[in-house]
Amino acid sequence: MNLQDILQEVDNGSLSVEDAMELINAGAEKNLGFARVDTDRPRRRGMPEAIYCPGKTKHQIIEIMIALKEGGQDVLATRATPEQYEAVGEAIPEAIYDSTSSIITLDAGPRPEPVGLVAVLCGGTSDIPVAEEAALTAERIGARVERIYDVGVAGIHRVVRHLRLIRGANVVVVAAGMEGALPSVVGGLIDKPIIAIPTSIGYGTSLKGFTPLLAMLNSCTPGISVVNIDNGFGAGVSAGMINRCIVDAGTNAKPEDQPDSSVSPKSSTQKILD
Repeated sequence: MNLQDILQEVDNGSLSVEDAMELINAGAEKNLGFARVDTDRPRRRGMPEAIYCPGKTKHQIIEIMIALKEGGQDVLATRATPEQYEAVGEAIPEAIYDSTSSIITLDAGPRPEPVGLVAVLCGGTSDIPVAEEAALTAERIGARVERIYDVGVAGIHRVVRHLRLIRGANVVVVAAGMEGALPSVVGGLIDKPIIAIPTSIGYGTSLKGFTPLLAMLNSCTPGISVVNIDNGFGAGVSAGMINRCIVDAGTNAKPEDQPDSSVSPKSSTQKILD
């Protein structure tokens, strides 16, 4: 029974307030013993709970996936190994594994048409697994995603060739290892928010991602937010949510909210003089 049905029964007197509260509280999670599946998350957050596979047994992953699907939620399981997917595939044949991002997906129903635009860039081919985790995650939140891979600063002309597409995105995700310079370079060329992902790709003093992490945190280019090392999932969620907010703002805008194009805006100097 969904929330609307519960409230309707309370309204018509067939369900007491106390019983309604019990149903609502019971519907907020499904207790599997080893996991409390957050079945209320789509309502609160606009997206289902994700499954982080490292540290979980094959049985646990399967049971959580089944619980999510039974709750009408699409499933996203990150950092899954081929061995974990093999077990999942036997139990849930319709589950799909993306070997590049190491993500298992399972749809509870038809996927909506993607909206807006998220551009996902990465410095080198070795960064693609992290970038692809971000791209696939953003797609699962409903974003249209364009991938622009292997455009690192060692050949800066490569990213410049794609500036028109990048500038047309609502938000840009940039993954880079080594010295982590790519988000700063891209940030100096566009007027869109950037989510930077430091990757653990690089030689010794790259320090398994700490060097690009510190470089991105200390970037002199404003408008760059930084997620954890190799955290493509976190970047994809943030990008997908920003994209959705922008799309929703455009969809819900009323004619009176739009600026009058026939009136030229006053400059700061004119406003002061007035």
